[in-house]
Amino acid sequence: MDVLRTFRTRVTRQSVKADARQVENAAGGYTFVPDDQARLHRFLTLGTEGGTYYTNAKDLTEDNARVVVRAAETDCVGLVRHIVAVSEAGRAPRQNPALFALAIAASAADDDGRAAALAALPRVARTGTHLFQFAGYVEQFRGWGRGLRKAVGNWYADKDANQLAYQVCKYRQRDGWTHRDLLRLSHPSNDSATKAALYEWICGRGRGDGGVLPGLVDAFIAAQEATSASAWVALIDANPALSWEMLPDAALAEADVWRALINHGMPQTALMRQLPRLTRLGVLDGEVGRAVATQLQDPDRLAKARVHPVNVLVAQRTYASGRSARGESTWAPEPKISDALDAAFYHAYGAVEPANKRTLLALDVSGSMGTSVSGLPLTCREAAAALAMVTAATERDHQVVGFTSASRGYDWRDNTFLTRLDVGPRRRLDDVCRYTSELPMGATDCALPMVWAAKNRVKVDTFQIYTDNETWHGAIHPHQALRQYRDTMGIDARLVVVAMTATGSTIADPSDPKQLDVSGFDSAVPNLLADFSRGDV
Repeated sequence: MDVLRTFRTRVTRQSVKADARQVENAAGGYTFVPDDQARLHRFLTLGTEGGTYYTNAKDLTEDNARVVVRAAETDCVGLVRHIVAVSEAGRAPRQNPALFALAIAASAADDDGRAAALAALPRVARTGTHLFQFAGYVEQFRGWGRGLRKAVGNWYADKDANQLAYQVCKYRQRDGWTHRDLLRLSHPSNDSATKAALYEWICGRGRGDGGVLPGLVDAFIAAQEATSASAWVALIDANPALSWEMLPDAALAEADVWRALINHGMPQTALMRQLPRLTRLGVLDGEVGRAVATQLQDPDRLAKARVHPVNVLVAQRTYASGRSARGESTWAPEPKISDALDAAFYHAYGAVEPANKRTLLALDVSGSMGTSVSGLPLTCREAAAALAMVTAATERDHQVVGFTSASRGYDWRDNTFLTRLDVGPRRRLDDVCRYTSELPMGATDCALPMVWAAKNRVKVDTFQIYTDNETWHGAIHPHQALRQYRDTMGIDARLVVVAMTATGSTIADPSDPKQLDVSGFDSAVPNLLADFSRGDV
């Protein structure tokens, strides 16, 4: 054997570095490193809760936190802009990463950056719960100096009495913090006797000097003292702002109470979360059920409430299963509600303009994709399938494949190949999630879509790979396989990599303008995929 034939640069095993820019990923393969801006976006949109298959949550969090710290040190004002943009656009299923990053920015050495972070507090911490989370995070990086006290005080002072009453009655405590704690730290100003009375009440001193409390607070107090469904219904009818969080536990066991809440317009996210309880209580029968189904899939309500598509997917999957993901509760799902949630998932993405390109959707269904998305009761494998369905419903000329093994009885390390998947918009989301979760897993070889398409002479304009980027198994790197596919087929194909976790690796070659790395599952993603496929990006 000519030993010189063992070294080559056109085809390299993924367990060997193919490019000087590559580094070893957590699975032992070599991949490219996204820049800090891309890493920051991954963190803000995906978070690190639950970790990944190869990295525990603590290590993954530390790695991403250092990216945020570097951003705060180099361009803190830009970091704050990025945090606000992601938060206000509803691009993440959870607000925790944005609040955590804002806490780091609010602790930066840069005066302008720190001031920008504190000024942005009400834009990112939009609810009392968010404010409590921020307070907990910020203490990890700094003390309660004058600027921080003023920013928290302004959060209270800039709201009128009715707005503030809603916040303090609905979001009373979280992570060991209460509004009383924050008022004592921040000493906010007040502009009315009603506001002054409200502060006194929050701090447990009654109404102060005979001040008049906002009507919602009086209704909240009355609800806590009431003992009958008729009394709670009367309070809700008289005070439509009274939410379910403001009612005692006994009230929440009454079907008539929930009918009253629905009649006065429950917020979209709250309605989705309470569907199992509403079903168990028999609230969703008849006209009320039809009204709820209509509200759930209302595109305007979904957009106004910044409902993240992944949260709709979690609600649909959980509801259709008839069983709580974290408890022992069961219910018999109402078909019209399951169908409404299915429609709501697509409506949450809004109108997607098709690229009209030949598209190959490749789903990584390997073992590492069994980890949760942002700590939610949903795996990366399931989320990937659901997001692919949005493109499948948009692009007429598409195929869906997955990295699988021959069967569960085979050694997946030696039997990984592509399988055409029966995934498409004609199937309901919960059915697709169940179907993909039962597929026999294969090793993570992200070069397979290009290798398979070249071998089978499949014409593809855009490859979309949904993966955690922990590729390691194949005999050729993905970017090399894409180059070979272009040479073999004479098609200048594009590659989009949809990152499912906030790892520090990507299979997309950053030097190739026709390769794109995307993270998150928000409403902007499908249109971004179509724009890139079309060549507009």
